[in-house]
Amino acid sequence: MTDGFRDRAAEGRGTVPTFAVGPTFLAARARAEDAACCVAGIPFDLGTTNRPGARFGPHAVRHASRMLVDGDNPATWTHPLDLPVADVGDFAIRLGETAESLALIERQARGHAHLAAIGGDHLVTLPLLRALRARRGAAVALIHLDAHVDTWPENFGQVFAHGTVFRHAITEGLVDPRAMIQIGIRSPVERAVWEWTLAQGVTVLGAEQVHEEGVAAAAARVRAVIGRRPVYLSVDIDAIDPSQAPGTGTPEVGGLFTWQVMALLRRLRGLDFVGMDVVEVAPPYDHAEITALAGASVLWQYLGLLGARRD
Repeated sequence: MTDGFRDRAAEGRGTVPTFAVGPTFLAARARAEDAACCVAGIPFDLGTTNRPGARFGPHAVRHASRMLVDGDNPATWTHPLDLPVADVGDFAIRLGETAESLALIERQARGHAHLAAIGGDHLVTLPLLRALRARRGAAVALIHLDAHVDTWPENFGQVFAHGTVFRHAITEGLVDPRAMIQIGIRSPVERAVWEWTLAQGVTVLGAEQVHEEGVAAAAARVRAVIGRRPVYLSVDIDAIDPSQAPGTGTPEVGGLFTWQVMALLRRLRGLDFVGMDVVEVAPPYDHAEITALAGASVLWQYLGLLGARRD
């Protein structure tokens, strides 16, 4: 019997009420060395350009995940903890030091073969992709859900910020832009930034396009862009409309609905996922934990996809 199954039997089948389960993600107790996927928090938000607070995201997402412990995922009929999953706690950072924090996050991420991270602001994706490139020796494909393209050369003079992360990822060869798709984009953006992004080969699906054409069409587009390549998933919670995810630093109206994000992820079953993150949950601006629960649900769905792949 795996540690993951013991967790589920003890805390996810009625023995322990959801409000009393352990403080880790999904109350996971597996050891890192036994886990098929490790969950780590990254309490870093020095890259934000508007409202801070994403440093508190890992705690909030873990807390909200207790709503998801008491059954299988009906889309895959798997339980995430059966992978099994280990919560390795929060990565260390250098308080107030961006460059040092990025280097430290990368070093810690290199120690995990398959990592699902909870941010933190979107800049944390950069060291995670650097670590993935070092482990795999090649660029990966990318599925990026966001309100923003995050390919600015700088944000208000800050070269390393949450809005520049994928400019660096592309220019450093961490991702293949021809196998990169951005979904939910809708924010104001300089035309030069937009044109640079498209010129690299990135595919962009705006939120309005997803609303008009439907989730199935968006999923088909993702599969066409990604193919069979190893792929990283990065989900900025502000991809979701602020009516359903208010707890974020840079909300943008007209976003995806929570059900659309979950339905899209369910339709990506079978892709060769090699890691993921969910970022920009900022609890100080949340209401009734709905943003934190959305973040936890995204990660829960991802773990379900991994479990289905192992069947």
